[in-house]
Amino acid sequence: MLGFLRRAVPAAASSQAAGIRQFQCAYHRSNERLSPSRDQEVSYGLNWAIAGRGVIVKDKVFHNVETSELQKGGATYPDCLSGIPLHVRGDVTGGVPDVSKSQFAKLLKLVTFHLSSISCLYVQDGAIGSSAECDAKVRIISDNPSAVMSLSNVLWKIPDRAVSHDTSPLTIYATSSISNNIKTLLGSGTQYANGFAAADIERSSLILCGKAFADSAIVKDALTAITAPILSARGGLPVPGWLMFFGDSIVLLFAPVEIIRSCSEIQKALLSIDCGAVMSSKGSTVLFPNKSRREPKLFSKPSAAIIVSSDSTGAIPPVSKLSPGQAAYHFLAGYHDGKFVPAYNRAPSPADPLALASSLSSNLKEDDTPTYLINAKHSGKYIDGKGFMELLELALSHNLLDIKTEDFRVGELRGKYRSFISSKFGKGLPEEFFF
Repeated sequence: MLGFLRRAVPAAASSQAAGIRQFQCAYHRSNERLSPSRDQEVSYGLNWAIAGRGVIVKDKVFHNVETSELQKGGATYPDCLSGIPLHVRGDVTGGVPDVSKSQFAKLLKLVTFHLSSISCLYVQDGAIGSSAECDAKVRIISDNPSAVMSLSNVLWKIPDRAVSHDTSPLTIYATSSISNNIKTLLGSGTQYANGFAAADIERSSLILCGKAFADSAIVKDALTAITAPILSARGGLPVPGWLMFFGDSIVLLFAPVEIIRSCSEIQKALLSIDCGAVMSSKGSTVLFPNKSRREPKLFSKPSAAIIVSSDSTGAIPPVSKLSPGQAAYHFLAGYHDGKFVPAYNRAPSPADPLALASSLSSNLKEDDTPTYLINAKHSGKYIDGKGFMELLELALSHNLLDIKTEDFRVGELRGKYRSFISSKFGKGLPEEFFF
C-alpha cells in the first residue's frame, strides 16, 4: 500500500580516558546479571549482528547504556539544529532531493568503514511506534555517545533483545566526524557545514553525518518515511496525523501543523507532539514518544476523527459531520488558507496520497468512526485553542447545528477543490469522494 564521522590536548585526553573507564564499568555492570558463558554469547551475537549491517567491531561495544551512564562518560545534549539537508532514496512525495542507489551505496561504504575503525562503538535499540504489535524496531550504531543519547529520545524503549528477534529492523548510522570525501559526496556549500542526512527506504537505513542527529525534525521526517512500508506490511495504517485525549476517548486529528503549533490547549491533549500515528485492528499508536513517557503502550482505536481546514470565506461551517468518503476527500485536499497540502503532509513520504486517502476511508467505514470537519477560521481570524476545544466538544456531542451557507461561496470553494484534485490526481476518484 505504501509505494529514507578528535584529537585533544593531554588534559582532555586524560578526561576522555576516565570517561572510557566509566563506560567500561557501565558495560560490565549491564551484563552482571548474566552468567560468564551467556555474557560471551551475547557479545558474540551482537558483534555478528552489527557485522551484518556492514560494521566490524574493532574493540568494544557499549550496548543500550543508560542516559545517566552516557552523561558520566561525557555525553551532552547538543544545541538543536534546523535546516540540515536530507536526501531520500525511494519514490517519495515531499520535494526533498533524492540520492541514487550508487550514491547511497558509496556513502554507506564510507560510513561503515569509518565506524569499523573506531575503538568504541555505541549501539542503542528502540522502536518507532508505541505498540509491540505494530512497530518498527531500530538499531543506532554510532561513534558518538552524545548522538546516541540524543537519538534515543526519539525512540520508544524496547526489551534488550527485541531487535535481534525482529525480521526487518532498520538501522541508523550516526557518524559525528565527516571526512571531505563524505562531505562532498552528496553536495557542497554552507548548508552541508553541519552535516547531512541520507535515507534509503529500500535498505531501511538512515545515515546521519556530522551534527545531523541534532536536527530532530529531519531525523523524525526520515524515520517516518523509512518505517511506513514496515508498519504497513505489519497490518498498520500509518497516517500523518495526531492522537489526542478528549475525556476518556482517543481522537484522531488531521490538521495543518501551524494550527497545532499555535494552540497550547491542543498540544496538552496530544499523546505525542510529533505528527505520526498508526491505526491497526488491535488499536492505535503514535510514532514518537513525549519526553515524559517512553514506555510503549497500545492505545484504543479512535472513537472519532477530526479534519481541520482553515477557510475565511465562510463556505466551510465551524463544524460539520462528514461521511468516510467526504473525510477522505478533505484529507486528500489538505486545504489551508487557500492552499492545498495533500494528505496534510509536507514531509517526505513513500505513500501515494490518493491510496492513503482510500485506505483511510475504508478504515473509517469499517470501524464506523464518526468524522467531523472543523474550520479553524471564524470571521477571517483563527480561532484560539479554547475555541477549537469548544468546537471539538460540540462535534463529539453529536448535537450539531444545521448551518446553511450561501451557495455561491460553497460552489466557488468546491470548484477550487475539484480543480486541484483533478489536476493532481486525475479524474478517476472513487464516487464516494466528494466535497
